[in-house]
Amino acid sequence: MKERFNLFLGNLKNLLGKSALSKIVFIAIGISSTIWFLIRVIPKPQRATYPCMRAAAPIMSTFVIYLLTLSGSIFAFKKAKNHFRKAGYLYATAFFAIAVVCSLLFFTNKTEVANASTIDINSVMSNSPIGVEHGIFPGRVTWVFDPKVATWDGTNKYWWDEKSTSQVEADKMLENILKSITGKGTEAMAWDALFKNFNSEKKKIPGGYTNNQKIAVKINQNNTLRHADTTGLNGTPQLIYALLGSLTKEAGVPQKNITIFDASRFITDNIFNKCHKDFPEVLFVDNEGGNGRIKSTYVDKAIPYSVDNGKLATGLATCAVEADYIINMALLKGHIGQGVTLCGKNFYGATSIDRNWRKNAHDNFNQDPQGKDKYMTFTDFLGHKDLGGKTILFMIDGFYAARSQDGPPLLKDKWRMAPFNNRWCSSLFASQDGVALDAVGIDFLRAEWPDLSDIAYTEKYLVEAALANNPPSKTIYDPERDGTRLKSLGVMEHWNNANEKKYSRNLGKNYGIELVYVPINAK
Repeated sequence: MKERFNLFLGNLKNLLGKSALSKIVFIAIGISSTIWFLIRVIPKPQRATYPCMRAAAPIMSTFVIYLLTLSGSIFAFKKAKNHFRKAGYLYATAFFAIAVVCSLLFFTNKTEVANASTIDINSVMSNSPIGVEHGIFPGRVTWVFDPKVATWDGTNKYWWDEKSTSQVEADKMLENILKSITGKGTEAMAWDALFKNFNSEKKKIPGGYTNNQKIAVKINQNNTLRHADTTGLNGTPQLIYALLGSLTKEAGVPQKNITIFDASRFITDNIFNKCHKDFPEVLFVDNEGGNGRIKSTYVDKAIPYSVDNGKLATGLATCAVEADYIINMALLKGHIGQGVTLCGKNFYGATSIDRNWRKNAHDNFNQDPQGKDKYMTFTDFLGHKDLGGKTILFMIDGFYAARSQDGPPLLKDKWRMAPFNNRWCSSLFASQDGVALDAVGIDFLRAEWPDLSDIAYTEKYLVEAALANNPPSKTIYDPERDGTRLKSLGVMEHWNNANEKKYSRNLGKNYGIELVYVPINAK
């Protein structure tokens, strides 16, 4: 019996001695993670919810368990061996059993760590695209950076006034982004290509825009309580004006066929007065109406959702339902609950929610600490026939980006990573693929502000959307409940790193996202 025990102990020592370099690396990372976690969390416990702390916590706990089980098994084996020598078989057996249990926990813990690492890698999805790309250039996202468009220094009250935000540069940015997305030489040609591609891919009909067709532009006016101007970060007036000019003068869309709307909030004076002056026939629709705006009406039960979505409103703005095309002009911001507010969440303002959103709050944000797969409202938004299904162009206004959904842009929140270099984000992002665009938006926000509230697993709605025909949650996505299951809504992946910002197509692959960078006055 003693010989068998010694043989078992020797085999265990040999097993534990393998992969010395790996163990050294593991121990070094474990010690570093533990020290970092304790230094950060002990003074301020709420930091434990930060994404970086969530990432460190499993490593720290694994390391602690590793030490406890390893030391416990070695201690118990030594005790068992000593008692065998002294013929104290009862105690020897007891310590041997303890040693076996600790060893099992040790090896089981290592297996769980490997599985957890695999899950983390898959959730990050760096250059591991899923889904089906859309667009003239499938998966293409264009990013235009122009530091001259946003120069607010806090001297003026409003970040959006003409002295702080340039109309000339906004026009240039929109022109460049349209030409880059389509590969065309002029704005007019770019719009024609967008309409033709959309009609061919989504409507299965030839041809481009016709004069009787309506376009609804969903902007984000979340920080509004009235028509009066606000310092809050809402849609940029210069970008909205640039879009109206491009649609009417370059795409040939009659003013009367264009609607600027946010059915849940207010179109403020800075937008309405600037745009209405030169585009008097364009319609402006908001939650209250009056002062030249039109009060939104709704089509009841237009979006019943794929599953029971609690008390979330099921009506959709009539202007969206009646539109032939939609342009989704989102903002680049963090958001409590979901982590970000981009194109997916921007559609929330097209529903029949009351101005008091608490009466119609959606409760399926992915805040599970382990990123549990589940049904996501934003996937329904991106796939609904009258929302994402009609969207000819997805845009993210990043002229002035913000950490939070509330309040104005803050001078202390100028962007530090290259190429911003302590300047405003001064960026415009656009794509025909809404999933790809939001994926890029998440990468930028997470890289610049890794401590954003609820940023962990924020891309879950995009994973569901990319795999809408067979999502991880196993939800049957059919937002109209007409028996037609959604297909993939776009392509999802993360870039390789924040320095290079390269996606799969940037790395020479023939599948995935392609981020096209267009710098203007960027030196």
